[in-house]
Amino acid sequence: MIELGTGSVSEIALLAAHCDDIAIGMGGTLLTVAARHPGLRVRALVLSGGGTERENEERAALGALCPGAHLTVEVLDFPDGRAPAHWNAVKEAVAVFRRQSAATVVFAPQRHDAHQDHRMLASLAPTEFRDHLILGYEIIKWETDTPTPTVFQPLSDEIASSKAELIYTHYPSQRPHDWFDREAFLALARVRGVQCRSRYAEAFVLEKATINVGAAL
Repeated sequence: MIELGTGSVSEIALLAAHCDDIAIGMGGTLLTVAARHPGLRVRALVLSGGGTERENEERAALGALCPGAHLTVEVLDFPDGRAPAHWNAVKEAVAVFRRQSAATVVFAPQRHDAHQDHRMLASLAPTEFRDHLILGYEIIKWETDTPTPTVFQPLSDEIASSKAELIYTHYPSQRPHDWFDREAFLALARVRGVQCRSRYAEAFVLEKATINVGAAL
């Protein structure tokens, strides 16, 4: 597997439509990067769930997934499933978040996600983060919308298991869903691991990047 590295990362930005999107889509990557870069700055913007128990779950979960990081989480209160009806306000929220961010790597939903809130946020991310590496994460759920990913983050067995356990522990409101369990999270991670010659992995869709072929490391 050919490896492309981002170099040292001091701050990352996370965009999500709903509480638990980030944890499901890239919780293992957060655990991995936080372990590699103590003191990492992590800024997260979540569009819905503000002022509810979902916000409390999100803050606790992201804190557990980013140990040792300087974490800032903003959870807004746009209605779930209705974000496109609030396009102007969501666009402005993402713009404000961008101005407050010094991140070089941005994680957001991927463009072909079947949920309309996810797709909208995915389309807005590159309009604000124009000079950033944007990686679109996938969210396993009822819809058959898993993408054909192009970038993989291998996960150790320990981190893959920790991610699954932390998600299940910190989002009790989601346990009634028949797809929300440790087995489902590990299953997708195992498939993505097979695809990049690793035991487990998380996968991303690359928005756009330049490469410097043959440059000295």
